[in-house]
Amino acid sequence: MNDRGRLIVISGPSGAGKSTVVFKAIENREDICFSTSVTTRKPRPGEVDGREYFFVDLDRFKEMVEKDELLEHAVYVANSYGTPRAYVERQMAAGLNVLLDIEVQGARQIHEKMPEAVMIFIVPPSMAELRRRLEARGTDTERAIEARLIRAGQEYAEADFYDYIIVNDDAEMAARELSAIITAERCRASNRMQYLKAQQ
Repeated sequence: MNDRGRLIVISGPSGAGKSTVVFKAIENREDICFSTSVTTRKPRPGEVDGREYFFVDLDRFKEMVEKDELLEHAVYVANSYGTPRAYVERQMAAGLNVLLDIEVQGARQIHEKMPEAVMIFIVPPSMAELRRRLEARGTDTERAIEARLIRAGQEYAEADFYDYIIVNDDAEMAARELSAIITAERCRASNRMQYLKAQQ
């Protein structure tokens, strides 16, 4: 009897340390896979269809939107991206938790289409710490950092539909919290009721 996997949606401002926390949380787990997005952009050298992305043309992408085959979609730098519902459903049916790192607007689309998805928001302990991390990366101009801080404030205001908030003050602790949430969600009664019914 297979536990059905869960869709785990991770969001948080640029500089919150999401990638570090996620990779620490899943490095020893075999019950998690990353979602593979569909995109209209051309493959880069070395990219394989179905591994990095599912590559489609714009007409096929529009058809997927019209047929409600995408859990969310957005345009970024003149290319369209989306999360294919069928791929996510297949992985979950096989017992895998599917992890999706996405911004707040896309997360809201998923929350509306799949309310059982687990929504997790990762934040730094303060805006001052967020600024320090962005400056330490050394990749953005002061103007870009200011824009990222403004956007972070907007995301905080829009993030009222998340189930969990992880404060990434210490990456190891934040990773343990994320792993604990994923484990707890797998143990939800609604996800394991078949075990009780099989014994009746």
